[in-house]
Amino acid sequence: MTKEEHIRYWTKQVPDDLDCANVLYQAKHYAQSLFWAHLSLEKLSKALWIKTNEGNTPPFVHNLLRLITLTNEIFTEEQLQFFNEMNMFQIKGRYPDYAENMEKTVTKEICEEYLNQTKEMIQCLQEKLQ
Repeated sequence: MTKEEHIRYWTKQVPDDLDCANVLYQAKHYAQSLFWAHLSLEKLSKALWIKTNEGNTPPFVHNLLRLITLTNEIFTEEQLQFFNEMNMFQIKGRYPDYAENMEKTVTKEICEEYLNQTKEMIQCLQEKLQ
């Protein structure tokens, strides 16, 4: 596979993942919504890693901040902080007991704010992939 095909592999499901996040938000499953939002960012971050590195296999990690810092791209402190905060949703979303506790603490307003920031960051990452 070419580098472009590897990038396409990671980016092709992002719209569907974001749709899942939005459906879960509408269904009031806020923590799970943010798990899918994280997944969309993770896939774009891995695509960006492929674009900016020699290899075509990104690290086998889910940590957005780690993936992003392994690229040659510049991000603001606010963006880096956002990536770091989003990491909590991928970790806790994978384990039922954490997911249950998170569902109790993530409000509609918190979820909405993170989803809005996710959409902005998706646009930013897609621009960096051009």
